[in-house]
Amino acid sequence: MNTVTKTYWPALALLSCFALPASPALAGDDAAAKTVARGKYLVTIAACNDCHTPWKEGPKGPEPDMSRMLSGHPESMKVSAPATLTGAWIAASSPTNTAWSGPWGVSFTANLTPDAETGLGKWTPQTFAQTIRTGRHLGRGRPLLPPMPIPMYKNFTDEDLAAIFAYLQSIPAVKNQVPDPLPPVANGG
Repeated sequence: MNTVTKTYWPALALLSCFALPASPALAGDDAAAKTVARGKYLVTIAACNDCHTPWKEGPKGPEPDMSRMLSGHPESMKVSAPATLTGAWIAASSPTNTAWSGPWGVSFTANLTPDAETGLGKWTPQTFAQTIRTGRHLGRGRPLLPPMPIPMYKNFTDEDLAAIFAYLQSIPAVKNQVPDPLPPVANGG
């Protein structure tokens, strides 16, 4: 042993006696953090912000207003009737890209934040997964309307949906009451 090793050996031996194994709680926190990170990744590549985050005018044109991230159609932006579509047009979007009009009527993107009153705060992972799997609000209510790509999103794995839900529960809650969909205009009127 050299002089440095001889000098520090007792201290190193003492420290090793007090070294604690990794806490199960910390290991669980690490797993939870990885799940949330995976959910963020999936929300990003699935382009959820494209419709569920209101757009604003930026220096290079329209862009998501991340101060209202995933809060859905702004309750202050009133829409009273479907857009009139002519010619080759099948759908129209609001300036915020959060309301869509077409043959189905008008759909408004949901508040995906964890706000308990206006978002997903009272939802469970199971309710969220059922909604995506069935294409129905709360897994049993009204159909989710275009442009929600349920035919694609229903292919997420159970683990993917759990991660997405965990991420959505981790973001800031935004109180924003999204209106109910509007029915299509009857023919001739």
